[in-house]
Amino acid sequence: MSSGAPPLALHPDARALEFLLGTWVGEGQGHYPTIATFGYREEARFWHVGKPFLAYSQRTWALDDGRPLHSETGYWRPKPDGVVELVIAIPTGHVEVDEGTLHGTTLVLSSRLVGATSTAKTVTGVTRQLEVDGDVLRYVVSMAAVGEPLQEHLTAELRRAP
Repeated sequence: MSSGAPPLALHPDARALEFLLGTWVGEGQGHYPTIATFGYREEARFWHVGKPFLAYSQRTWALDDGRPLHSETGYWRPKPDGVVELVIAIPTGHVEVDEGTLHGTTLVLSSRLVGATSTAKTVTGVTRQLEVDGDVLRYVVSMAAVGEPLQEHLTAELRRAP
């Protein structure tokens, strides 16, 4: 049933990230020196509410048994001159504030802040590289955590859902 409200127009300041809008699904692989390598299924969703940002949610499941793994939610905020800010809340007790650049449909972001609750594992840095080619989204997330230096942690390829 329709609410009767007209669809919201994408805010002009958010147009730079319009290529992200939609639901993306696919698979990835995670690895880190302190854990066993694992495969995962992912769904990421980007939407807007007519404001100068995109809202974002992401969740993953283990490929081997379907158990839930990771999730995060936040906001992608494009700024003038190709700057992008990303603010994320993660249920492991972390918040992440990233900044970076947008070139075409490629985003390269680095953490400015990784905040943590008193019971969360120590994470000191994160980088995110994301590229969209048509209906394919690929990313690499690197992390410095639990005494380990910054290094690749996650890679995935997602496809835009119809």
